[in-house]
Amino acid sequence: MTAKELLLSVPAAIRQGAGTPDAVVQFLTSEPVHCIVKDGAVAASEGVAPAPDVTIRVSDDNLLKLVRGELNPVMAFMMGKVRIEGNMALAQQLLASIDRSKLGS
Repeated sequence: MTAKELLLSVPAAIRQGAGTPDAVVQFLTSEPVHCIVKDGAVAASEGVAPAPDVTIRVSDDNLLKLVRGELNPVMAFMMGKVRIEGNMALAQQLLASIDRSKLGS
């Protein structure tokens, strides 16, 4: 599975009733993908969003390691393997609403 395929599967992995706030999240990997969260619905699209609320920069390899549990998110951030621009609290809230076991399925 590629990083792009994984990110495009995010809408199916959102926990129901997670209370996710409306937002645009940009993932900058080798093939950028952005997710739009609106009224509890999530849509993922290829490309760069014009005005994201938060941007997450991560290499494809590190993204896949994060999802597989091979890379600790806090350590990845502290080591600069993941960079977050914009609303960090929003990024944490949105990422916490993803059920990693459902990504890519």
